[in-house]
Amino acid sequence: MVENVIYPAYLDAALSRSEGRRVAQSAAVEAPTVDEIAKAVQQVGYDAVIERDKRYSREFDTRGRVLVNNADDATKNDIVQAVAAYVGILRD
Repeated sequence: MVENVIYPAYLDAALSRSEGRRVAQSAAVEAPTVDEIAKAVQQVGYDAVIERDKRYSREFDTRGRVLVNNADDATKNDIVQAVAAYVGILRD
């Protein structure tokens, strides 16, 4: 079982690549939440588990993280790109 981790910093438009953003600026959103990310992960077709008490190592604030389970058929980058697209759609 492959378990991928997605932190809100990966999708945050306010951060630079060196600060942890993993998607293009055009695909990033302002202040994504773990709830939005988990909903987007489920829309993509994977199981999501929210851990609210976790912190990304490059940040001081505890914003949580989302564990993506049963993602054997995709790379982490593919999952993060798809989740970023769905979070953008959910906000519209």
